[in-house]
Amino acid sequence: MTTQPSAAPPWPTVLFDLDGTLADTIPLIVASYQHAFRTVLGEEVEEARARAWIGRPLLPALLEEEPDHGHALDAAYREWNLANTARLIRRYDGVPQLLESLAAAGVATAVVTSKRRETARLALEGVGIDHLVDVVVGLEDTDRHKPAPDPLLHGASVLGVDPLTCVYVGDATVDVRAARAAGMAAVAVAWGAGEADALAAEAPDALVGEVAALATLLLGAPAS
Repeated sequence: MTTQPSAAPPWPTVLFDLDGTLADTIPLIVASYQHAFRTVLGEEVEEARARAWIGRPLLPALLEEEPDHGHALDAAYREWNLANTARLIRRYDGVPQLLESLAAAGVATAVVTSKRRETARLALEGVGIDHLVDVVVGLEDTDRHKPAPDPLLHGASVLGVDPLTCVYVGDATVDVRAARAAGMAAVAVAWGAGEADALAAEAPDALVGEVAALATLLLGAPAS
């Protein structure tokens, strides 16, 4: 059931990151990195190291880490990730209801992610919210990626809205930086890949630790 806000939503447009924000793909991503490095290089990757790459485009991150093996790592990652998405992806409680409530309140939404669009759609389907997301901006849509503002600005353009009226919601420091660069408000969530202290150091407009708190923020505080 959707809930109606008792005050006007503070932002008419909400752009969301995907991994670690709308869908719990963190265990899947970490395991995919670990499989790729183990398969290609015979190297074990600690979870903290893998989590630090989340939010960035896959291939550039791998090429930065392993210039001679980045493409092979990318191929191994993608094959394993695709084969194990349905098994490892998890839903965040309250996210479907949040998206439904935003739509009922007349708030425009979109997903802006570093994933390829096709992979992003599979993730959205995996947690049962694909039907609630009409616009997905993915890796293919811009030449530059977060923390550059280009993907966020492209999302605003697709929706036909002023970036200054938007908020971007994400779980990584690059999300906050991209929002700032795009002239958007920034809301950080602490249930994904990012550490709360690191997110707070980026001075987002808000830092929330639960989906319910995010809903209260985005839908407008209840009337007293």
